[in-house]
Amino acid sequence: MPCILSKDEIEKTIAFHGHSCPGLAIGIRVAELALKVVGGKETDLVCVVETDMCGVDAIQFLTGCTYGKGNLIHKDYGKMAFSFYDRKSGKGFRALLRPGADGGIGSELRPVMRKVADATATDDERLRCSALREQLEKRYMNADLEELFEVTELKHPAPRPARVLESLRCEACGEMTMESRTRRFGGRTLCLPCFEKVEQKV
Repeated sequence: MPCILSKDEIEKTIAFHGHSCPGLAIGIRVAELALKVVGGKETDLVCVVETDMCGVDAIQFLTGCTYGKGNLIHKDYGKMAFSFYDRKSGKGFRALLRPGADGGIGSELRPVMRKVADATATDDERLRCSALREQLEKRYMNADLEELFEVTELKHPAPRPARVLESLRCEACGEMTMESRTRRFGGRTLCLPCFEKVEQKV
């Protein structure tokens, strides 16, 4: 079944992100799935994303899970996977974009996109890239959610709520740094950038 979110919600999501694209469409659809399965504002929703692609903006806008509130957590795994938890009810799921969800469009689109990014594409290839991106976006927005995502039960409890930690002064640059993001080296407390400068092995 096509996306059931209202046209207004979709247009506001696109405006929030800055443009429409296939990646944003994936985020819109997985947010739709979360709102359908876990619930909306009446829940204590937490999302763990395993990618940093465009769709994360849709998740933030539509579900209210944001980095600043600590209920959107990024794990840099490079996977089109999204886990949603409701801390109140314990309900949740992990959704992984199915390999065939693009209907084969991606196999033609990816090499053309690389040429566009490298500024080696011809005018015809740039036009083809735009057409394929639009085609893929429409496919994602109109496919059944079950066709797009492999949904599995969560194996772990929801992440703990964000905690307020002490800030420590880096003894190299002097900047205040969250305690959990400091390292001890040579008897000094260092922020991560200063630690990397002195600990660097290469």
